Amino acid sequence: MGNSYKKKVAARKTKATATPWEEQEMKLNTPARQGVLKVVPKTVNQKAYLDAIEAANMVFAIGPAGTGKTFLAGAKAVQWLAHRENRLVRVRPAVEAGEKLGFLPGTMQEKVDPYLRPIYDALYSMMPPQQVEHYIDNGKIEIAALAFMRGRTLSNSFVIFDEAQNSTKEQMKMMLTRIGENSKMVINGDVTQIDPPLQAGEGRYQSGLLHAEKILEGRSDNILFQYFEEEDIVRHPLVQEVCRLYDEGEAEENGSD
Repeated sequence: MGNSYKKKVAARKTKATATPWEEQEMKLNTPARQGVLKVVPKTVNQKAYLDAIEAANMVFAIGPAGTGKTFLAGAKAVQWLAHRENRLVRVRPAVEAGEKLGFLPGTMQEKVDPYLRPIYDALYSMMPPQQVEHYIDNGKIEIAALAFMRGRTLSNSFVIFDEAQNSTKEQMKMMLTRIGENSKMVINGDVTQIDPPLQAGEGRYQSGLLHAEKILEGRSDNILFQYFEEEDIVRHPLVQEVCRLYDEGEAEENGSD
């Protein structure tokens, strides 16, 4: 990850509290599973992320894979679902990564479903599969590709926009302007994993996430940015090591140019 992101993370760490963190209790209001999902932030930045989601209507989370960006937002969304009028909307770009969707069999929905599989996996880790399917059937949970968001207004919704680094500038603006009354939106991304189609043309700022950061950060009290770094990776120790080795390798490559 670039030095600019590490500097931003370091600046926020100096303001963080060292006191123990209370468990965030996310009540599951479901017939299949009555109980409490307890989520404990494991790092300073994870705690700051949860606080940002509580404080603002729009939160950008930028950092490497495995830092809990999607899981923690999903846990907050489960809490949101406890209120009858609320719903969860999870959105993800269907980036082709060198392959053309048109050559895949099936309807357009069937073509994009494999790209949305990680969202289903994340939901199943927090709720019983049958409850997830029930909520999808009655519209309380909606899982959609970014391309299907145009023209929508998402009211009474907790919106999670995953893999946002793979949106274009135009798509990002379109998505951010979908937020409606009584809604929150969390935008997650890893700027070190921008897929090839977005690396052409205008360079890295072709990515909607990087462009939004440039335009929006620090300009509204209701739009917050939270940064993560390698030390925040909690998925598996090997993930942290892989990220570190890639950073070192890329730094060596850049130094030799």
